[in-house]
Formats: sequence, C-alpha cells, structure tokens
Amino acid sequence: MQLQRRQRGLTFIGLLFVGAIVAFSGVIVAQIIPTYLEYISVDKAVKKAATGTTVAEVRATFDKAAQIDDIRSIAGKDLDVGKQGDKVIIRYSYTREIHIGGPAYIVMKYQGDSNR
Repeated sequence: MQLQRRQRGLTFIGLLFVGAIVAFSGVIVAQIIPTYLEYISVDKAVKKAATGTTVAEVRATFDKAAQIDDIRSIAGKDLDVGKQGDKVIIRYSYTREIHIGGPAYIVMKYQGDSNR
C-alpha cells in the first residue's frame, strides 16, 4: 500500500496576504529611498560649503548647491555654522515625514556635520 503524501504550498488567501505585505513594503521603501538620496546630497553640499570662510559665504555656497541638487528639506539659514580653530564646522539636522495612512507616519531624522 502506498502512503499518500500531503500537499504543501501556499493557499490563494496566503498568496494574497504575502503579496499585500510585499507591495506595502515596496511602496514604503520607494518613499524612503528619495529621502536618503537627498540626505547624501545635503551631506555633499555641506562639505562643499565648508570651504567658505564666513557664515554668509557658507550659507550662499550651500544654497547654490541645494538649488543645483534640488534639496528642499533644508536651506542655508538652517545650518549651524561655527569654527573650531581655523576650520569651519557646519552642523545640520532635519526630519522628513512619510505618510503611511490615516494617522500613521514614518519619521526620518537626518543629521550630520562637515567633520565626517
């Protein structure tokens, strides 16, 4: 006598559930990636602006780089510019909110400085 083997696999309802989770995760990741790419652009612009010698020059250099790289989350006026010895140090921090649905948001907090 042959033993019957149980079928294994994913049911249709299970497939829909897994598909919904994958789709939801994909949408969230697709919204997070642009904010991270903007953060990289901000960091690059801050390092470029750190070559300035005065606060006004640093902010103007950052604003020019922000206009080129389409940075909208932070402006030159939001930078914390100081000196450490003879070196210009720029610190920045900002948040980005990603709406998930209803009252739910993902809050991305970005910060950095020109020293890194």
